[in-house]
Amino acid sequence: MRPMSNRVRIATFIVGSLPILFGGASAQTLTLAVGSAPSSVDPHYSVLTPNVSLNSHIYDALINRDADSKPIPGLATSWKMLDDTTWELKLRPDVRFHNGEKFTADDVAFTIDRVPRVVNSPGSFAIYTRTFTEVIVVDPTTVRLKTAAIYPLVPVDLREVKIISRGVGANPQTDDFNSGKHAIGTGPYRLVAYRNGDRAELERNDHYWGPKPHWQKVNYRFISNAGSRTAALLSGDVSLIEAVPTTDAADLRKNPRMRIEETVSSRLVYLWLDRSRTGPTPFVQGPNGEILDKNPLNDLRVRQALSMAVNRAAIIERVMEGAAIPSAQFLPPGSYSYVPNLNPPPYDPAKAKQLLADAGFPNGLRITLHGPNDRYVNDSKIIQAVGQMWTRIGVQTQVEPSTMPNFTARVVRKELSTFLLAWGTSSGEASNPLRALIATVNPDKGRGSSNRGYYSNPVTDELIERAMITPDDTEREKLLQQATRIAIEDVAFVPLHIQKNVWGMSANITYVARQDEETHAMGVRPAK
Repeated sequence: MRPMSNRVRIATFIVGSLPILFGGASAQTLTLAVGSAPSSVDPHYSVLTPNVSLNSHIYDALINRDADSKPIPGLATSWKMLDDTTWELKLRPDVRFHNGEKFTADDVAFTIDRVPRVVNSPGSFAIYTRTFTEVIVVDPTTVRLKTAAIYPLVPVDLREVKIISRGVGANPQTDDFNSGKHAIGTGPYRLVAYRNGDRAELERNDHYWGPKPHWQKVNYRFISNAGSRTAALLSGDVSLIEAVPTTDAADLRKNPRMRIEETVSSRLVYLWLDRSRTGPTPFVQGPNGEILDKNPLNDLRVRQALSMAVNRAAIIERVMEGAAIPSAQFLPPGSYSYVPNLNPPPYDPAKAKQLLADAGFPNGLRITLHGPNDRYVNDSKIIQAVGQMWTRIGVQTQVEPSTMPNFTARVVRKELSTFLLAWGTSSGEASNPLRALIATVNPDKGRGSSNRGYYSNPVTDELIERAMITPDDTEREKLLQQATRIAIEDVAFVPLHIQKNVWGMSANITYVARQDEETHAMGVRPAK
């Protein structure tokens, strides 16, 4: 092999893992870094953006979504309602899985049957399949989905369900996906290796039915520490990073060797308040640490006080450094089902104190606020800031950040009382978070699958159910807006802000910034 010249060596350092970008090389490798490690390459294991982002390389849905979260054909070329309870989808012919098996309607039926039966799923995709009462295989390229009643959101739900091969056999286990044995999709990349907590290695599927990605190989690294991600980019160890630290974005913008791409996301950052207990809740005590005989978070006045004690503008300016917009609802302005004039409560510590006194807590409370320290942009800093703001109104707040796996385990076990989470509405409309976050927990109906505060309101439940069976887009939007407004005014949770999605990269490449926050190697191209 001919030794590299100094010029090529410099280019290699700048571009990182694009060592042969110049000169028309036949096999390029891209190394990128994401901020959170996925928990599995089983595409039906958990509704988490890190999982979905990685799995979008390996698997396809029947209906995909573009960078603006709008539906585009995936494995289905068209879809339509035949009658009130029947949807028909025409499938792409001549699509093959990574192992060479042909994709057919049987794989769709197999996938939909499998989704609700994933063992130990911490966030089931069943919310997207529960509505189907029957899957009818008409022929290899035609499938019909039956619903119990009219259900206009079938195309929205199908965007979230990745198709797997029936050839993996009955009851495929999550561990066999993680080992690579069952990680067989139709996507633009095939899985070479998955190293939990470290990286995934991908290789281009040269028989992919859609546009061919530029990169032959992808090293998809998981670097949770924000500073380490930036350091990896600047050193050339990686060529692209997601979730650029707010402290580094300004410097990267001024660096001629770097490029920034960003867009307002669909991810709302918020605080859950425990509503699962009528008696004492574990991390809320009286002002002197005394055990309370009832859960004060069930009192609307206490919830309102905690919300209006948060100075959202200060968090966006000082903590997020402008990389967010304040919000009192799930979606950014301009989205379908966005509620006009539904704004966050004004910052008013004096009124917050009065509300606490009216609720019977004139001397305040003691609270422990939990959250992750490695999942969302500035997550640990956010809860520190909120803790200080709550303390100013007499709610003495101790803050306990922890790694996402440890934190999530405690959330699932219902051990916490107030804690930070976020939700990315990849569908681009409010039925998704309303069903998952606001609806009363009901596994049989696939409702409330991520309702970690265990909020329950029969009025919002009824509005959500009506919206799900309303075919007219305008009327359905009104119902979704009404349910959103009621939940927010009832302080079902405390919304803080919607993140901006920010990617940093070498100046020699470009990336199409995505509203859904996913990082796709398919969207990375050499700069012109």
